[in-house]
Amino acid sequence: MTSLRPSERGEGKIGCFISLLVLLLAAAVAFKIVPVMFADSSLVSTAEDLGSRAGVLSVGSLEQQLRAKAVELEIPEALPKGAMSFTVMGDRSSGTCVVRLNFKRKIDFYGMYTFDLDVDKTISRPYMDAR
Repeated sequence: MTSLRPSERGEGKIGCFISLLVLLLAAAVAFKIVPVMFADSSLVSTAEDLGSRAGVLSVGSLEQQLRAKAVELEIPEALPKGAMSFTVMGDRSSGTCVVRLNFKRKIDFYGMYTFDLDVDKTISRPYMDAR
C-alpha cells in the first residue's frame, strides 16, 4: 500500500518544544508561589486555633504565639504592628475572638516580575473556658 503523503513523517518538534517550555514555566512559577501560599495558609490555620483558645490564654499570649509562628514560617511582613490583631468579646467563660491578619507579601519571579500577594483575613471563633 502506498502513502498519499510520502514527505510527511508525523514529527511535531515545534509543538513538543512549546509544550515543554510552557510546562517548565509553570513549574518555575509554582516553585516560587507554592511555598509562600503554604506559609500563609499555615499562619491562618494557627490564628484559627489560637482564636479558639482565647478563654484560657490572654490576648498578649495569643499575639506572642502568633508572632512566634510568623517568625518560624519566615513571614516578616506579618510582624509589624497592625499586621495582626486580636479582639476578644465576651467574658472569660465564653465569647468570641476575632483575629485580623492584614499584610502584603511580595513574590519575586526571578527578577523579571514582582507579584503582591495580599493576606486580608478576618477570623471569628467562639471560645469557651475549658477549665
